[in-house]
Amino acid sequence: MSITATFIIQMIVFLILVGFTMKYIWPPITAALDARAQKIADGLSAADKAKAELNTANKRVEEQLSAARTDAAQRLADAERLAQSMVEEAKARANEEGAKIVLAAKAEAEQEAIKAREVLREQVAALAVKGAEQILQREVNAGVHADLLNRLKVEL
Repeated sequence: MSITATFIIQMIVFLILVGFTMKYIWPPITAALDARAQKIADGLSAADKAKAELNTANKRVEEQLSAARTDAAQRLADAERLAQSMVEEAKARANEEGAKIVLAAKAEAEQEAIKAREVLREQVAALAVKGAEQILQREVNAGVHADLLNRLKVEL
């Protein structure tokens, strides 16, 4: 056989192989490659979508954290204001109670002073009677001279 005939036969076999490959082998390979490319594209779009959702979720979480911080700060400020008002109220009540105690003590002291004056007047009256008895060298009757002794008490 000649080289040309071998070459022609090899060309025919090659063309049959190319035709067979193009008809039966190439379409499943391209279909598999297309399916793989589609899966990769779907995966990338899902990743982009997940990334966008993650960003949205992060923003929402930041907003909620900010709101929670603001709420906590507000509650803390309210608690401090309430505590301050309670302290001021307690101080006011303590001042009122102190004032009442001082007034009661003053009133009691005034009553004690009045009682002490009465006792002192009676003692002075008794001393005056004793002094008068000694001066007169006779006994002065307190019952007879009660009016005189009462006027003496009032004057003292």
